[in-house]
Amino acid sequence: MEGFVESAPLADARVYERHMIRFVSKTERPYFHLTPLVGWMNDPNGFSYYKGKYHLFYQYNPYATSWAPMHWGHAVSEDLLHWEHLPVALAPDAPYDDFNGCFSGSAVELADGRHLLMYTGVASDGRTADGHIRPRQTQCLAIGDGVDYQKFEGNPVIDGSFLPEDGSTEHFRDPKVWREDDGTYRAVVANLATEGGGQILLYRSADALAWQPAGVLSRNKGRFGQMWECPDFFSLDGYDVLLLSPQDMLPEGHEFYSGNGTLCIIGHVDEETGELGEESLTSIDNGIDFYATQTILTPDGRRVMVAWMQNWDSITGVARRVHLFGSMTVPRELSVRDGHLYQWPIRELDGLRHDEVKHDGVVLGTDPIALEGVNGRVVDLLLDVRPEDPANLYDELVIWFAQDGRFHCSLRYQPATGTLIISREHSGSRRAFVHRRKCDIPGAPAELSLRMVLDKNSVEAFINGGEKAVTMLIPTDLSADGITFCVRGAGAILDVTKYDLA
Repeated sequence: MEGFVESAPLADARVYERHMIRFVSKTERPYFHLTPLVGWMNDPNGFSYYKGKYHLFYQYNPYATSWAPMHWGHAVSEDLLHWEHLPVALAPDAPYDDFNGCFSGSAVELADGRHLLMYTGVASDGRTADGHIRPRQTQCLAIGDGVDYQKFEGNPVIDGSFLPEDGSTEHFRDPKVWREDDGTYRAVVANLATEGGGQILLYRSADALAWQPAGVLSRNKGRFGQMWECPDFFSLDGYDVLLLSPQDMLPEGHEFYSGNGTLCIIGHVDEETGELGEESLTSIDNGIDFYATQTILTPDGRRVMVAWMQNWDSITGVARRVHLFGSMTVPRELSVRDGHLYQWPIRELDGLRHDEVKHDGVVLGTDPIALEGVNGRVVDLLLDVRPEDPANLYDELVIWFAQDGRFHCSLRYQPATGTLIISREHSGSRRAFVHRRKCDIPGAPAELSLRMVLDKNSVEAFINGGEKAVTMLIPTDLSADGITFCVRGAGAILDVTKYDLA
């Protein structure tokens, strides 16, 4: 890029990448989930379509498989499944703006064809009375050509002077920027308020360089955790949708659990107040390993979402690969039906299917059964289950996967209560972290439809056409590739189609 100046920290990170990539084996990576080039990955950033390719950046520490002052890793793809890593895009190298980290953000194409990254810069605002560093978070820009990015000389473009009176400068991050149909720009940014916790602030700009406050889009009001992170806001199927990742949540039934979770707010923006009217509030994913979503509007009009396939509350118990830690979920197409969010693996995944195996009308009883050709750890599994006798409901459907003679993961469904349980309690983990989650299936249907996508050390399950989704990492060795089925109580009928993926 003309005029691009590579700072010493950025140059060092790029040299380190080129050196270390030689030692990363393909066996360390899943087949179709994005992982870091080397080192550590967390939140997806800058998900965008630019110069004919999908760009996905990510929070990144190239130097170790643990969190440290954040860089931005960078990868591109033509199908959202096969990724080419590009050199690290951002490094913490601006003493006033981002010396302590280039935190999460987003990307948009400018009117002149350049690619703009909007990110949170983390620097120091002095020390507290007890000697602790007081972070200062501001919103910054970098502009580039899809490979190299020059930080904007006017950074930060949104600082503490743009906050409401009750807004924290220490917790003010994760801008999501987009371009309106009239050519102007908008951004939502997460912030912590003195009273009530998280709030999502809206900003506007004519050129994406000079910004002004435009109100408060949503307020937590002391309900869902404390700080809200990683906001994403868009219109879909006649609704306005806000995706969030709240921290320090308290449990509410089987929908929200303690710790770091996700929240989808669906409604309509009040034209007078500018606030999002809440008509539906649910978790985005009810599994264990899912956090920090970001979406894109694809050239063909689909709203597609990715997320970090980890969780801050369980990372200490997840086995680290030799040179890599962290991955993204499979990209998911979103829709809103009757005010509820649905998600489904992108249709491009169907193109990886081969070697179809079908078994229809299988009668399930209390003894676990394996079906010929139905096994594997990189598979797409489609299941439909119904009672053998509609007047005599089975108590529980049990699916074991990643199974060998000693270990297994499981997915269970109890139709009487509509409870679905995903578990890795018997997967071989030696750590005491989150192993089990429950979620409620609306309407508690006796007939259940499931799609389970496995890619080596992960499973993503989509229930009843994507009405619910659960995501979980699997620590079990890849040699454990068995899949078996049974029911408790009365019998059930199973139809199953399995494809290998790769």
